[in-house]
Amino acid sequence: MFRNKEIPVYLFTGLLESGKSTCIQEVIEEGNFSDGAKTLMILCEEGEHEIDEQLLMSNRISCVSLEDEDDFTEEACMGFQEKYKPDRVVIEYNGMWDMEELYKVVLPEHWIVVQTFATVNALTYQVYSSNMKPLLMAHFQMADLVIFNRCTEAFDKPAARRSVKAINRRAQVLFEAEDGSVETNVDEELPYDVNAPSITLEDDDFGLWYLDISEHPEKYAGKTVTFKGQVYRNLTFPKDVFVPSRAAMTCCEDDIAKIGFMCHHEGASKLKIDSWVTVTVTVRVQKSRKHEGNFPVLYAECVEPAEPPEEEVVYFG
Repeated sequence: MFRNKEIPVYLFTGLLESGKSTCIQEVIEEGNFSDGAKTLMILCEEGEHEIDEQLLMSNRISCVSLEDEDDFTEEACMGFQEKYKPDRVVIEYNGMWDMEELYKVVLPEHWIVVQTFATVNALTYQVYSSNMKPLLMAHFQMADLVIFNRCTEAFDKPAARRSVKAINRRAQVLFEAEDGSVETNVDEELPYDVNAPSITLEDDDFGLWYLDISEHPEKYAGKTVTFKGQVYRNLTFPKDVFVPSRAAMTCCEDDIAKIGFMCHHEGASKLKIDSWVTVTVTVRVQKSRKHEGNFPVLYAECVEPAEPPEEEVVYFG
């Protein structure tokens, strides 16, 4: 049996009035779909902005609309493919619909999501984050690029960026001001001197350090770092490896998980699981296929028993 040819899918997601339609129009206007190939656009909600029809026609883009989540099925996708014969598909996805269902059930196997954009209205971000955080985090988790638009000077960009990076370290994050200017490099003010050869983390500093070293491991190469963590090991670990970890909440209480980095230590197998320790480690940077680049690995100089921190759970928001 002949296989269906692979069809690239560009997914735009975000909650209502987050700027998905505007983002799609900007992508089209920049010439990304002007190669003469046929594009099918699937619209799953009626937004505040309608994409210019002449722009769609001149770029050979056909549109279909779906109002009910139950109508968005694999069978429907195959029907659209048969009718429109697209070379690629653009989906403006309803922010209230199930993201996991879309990836695992709805899209045909040969429809390959090649890029996912998540748009966020900075003016309503705090409201959604406080009341619908699991839904918002689901969009971040799947995204290649997260765009916070309508940002004011008062908007806390570093905190917003942390929220994204805590759940999806590979995502790019950019901030678009109300005047249309774009900022990608948002400096995080760290509570310790990253340029010092030796760094001691306060208990509340672990989350910021974890995100920063994950994204920029080379900044910490060769440095010694002292911090408090909980011993984690499993049966797959070599006998001289453990993780001085912390429990982190990226979304809600059901989402609490251990975070940390592999640490080499001769006495690792003798450490009591879940006991608290203060470690002083040297950071080395190694290539990692799993993490698609450089990744920090720790080498213990000292491991001592410790009391639990006053707040055991790490928060990123």
